[in-house]
Amino acid sequence: MSEPVHEIEDQTHAGCGCGAQEEAGRQAAGVDPEIKQSNLRRLRRIEGQVRGLQKMVEEDRYCADILTQISSVQEALRSVGRELMRNHLKHCATQAIRSGGTEAEGMYDELVDLIYKHSR
Repeated sequence: MSEPVHEIEDQTHAGCGCGAQEEAGRQAAGVDPEIKQSNLRRLRRIEGQVRGLQKMVEEDRYCADILTQISSVQEALRSVGRELMRNHLKHCATQAIRSGGTEAEGMYDELVDLIYKHSR
């Protein structure tokens, strides 16, 4: 199950999530090394939780117990997402908006899309 986590890490650069899913070559404008390591630890923990979920399903564990664990994984992912969004606003968005012009306009559109996608 490690492949999806690597996909997530690649898409977010494990520190920011500055649109890398749209353009593979873009990099975060700034990433706090401690936050990056924290996010990587969280993602590895989530990977373990998902493996545990697979085992629970294989063992025909009680559905309510599996659903509880799914909620736990979802909340853990939301937590990583919040940190990535904070970093994106603090560094990437701030830099793009300060530069003005089309870069700022593009960032406004990206932020609206991100907020919409992550508020569901």
